[in-house]
Amino acid sequence: MDLSIITVTWNSEEQISTQLKSARQGAVNLDIEQHVIDNGSKDNTVDIVKKQFPDVHLIVNKVGKGFGGGNRQGAEASSPDVRYYLFLNPDMKVEKGSLDTFVAWMDKHPDVGIASPKLIDEHGKLNMDATPRRFPRVWEQVAVILKIPHVFPAVLHKYMMKGIDADIEQDVDTVRGSFMLMRKEMVDKLGWSWDPRYFIWYEDVDICREAKRLGYRVVHTPIISATDYIGQSFKKRDTLWKQKQFTKSMLTYFKKWEPWYMWMWIALFRPVGIAMAWGSDMFHKK
Repeated sequence: MDLSIITVTWNSEEQISTQLKSARQGAVNLDIEQHVIDNGSKDNTVDIVKKQFPDVHLIVNKVGKGFGGGNRQGAEASSPDVRYYLFLNPDMKVEKGSLDTFVAWMDKHPDVGIASPKLIDEHGKLNMDATPRRFPRVWEQVAVILKIPHVFPAVLHKYMMKGIDADIEQDVDTVRGSFMLMRKEMVDKLGWSWDPRYFIWYEDVDICREAKRLGYRVVHTPIISATDYIGQSFKKRDTLWKQKQFTKSMLTYFKKWEPWYMWMWIALFRPVGIAMAWGSDMFHKK
């Protein structure tokens, strides 16, 4: 088995059909399997997959297990002889034959543990919200919690790799979890595909750091491109929920990788960010 394509959904009825069809068209000559893990959708996502794609392996979670948890379920359900996992968000669109090209590229680069392509928007332009990023530093993430970049965006330019030339193949710190091709050999060494400590957010940063710890490269390559509509499910969540989950995972990440005197600043300012998010929701409700 060449490729296991794993997609975690939550209220994705507007995107899932297009994504599953495009993924099939993307793999012309590959032996693939497709897994959809639904995290308690309240819309027609599950019915669409069942009716339109009966050969897709569907796992329905009555209680959401998060992005990382759903992806782990998909990896664990994959064929034991699969060579690569492709973690692909439901709001992605893949070009015809592109997955053949990407897997062939990966075969030629055995030192690469994780790779991601050039991610574009629906108009074919580079999606600046989906470019690679550097590993986060504590002071940058405190700035994010306090919304400082809304006033002084330059404080995140280094973290966000402002000015990156996405048409150049390059080693990077992290790539986006929305389209992540991962070598199964690396997953076997780790013992898991996504750290179970995370529910949502930062798990893609964490797995890239784990890959580098094991001596693998993390690479952005424009050998193919894919359309990323970014966060369509997240738009259905309120600001308070997102801030709670985001900062919880942020704290989990820094507790794992940094000493206490670093992550304590995240713990200190997290309640401030949550209070600001609560206030934002109250304002918009009024």
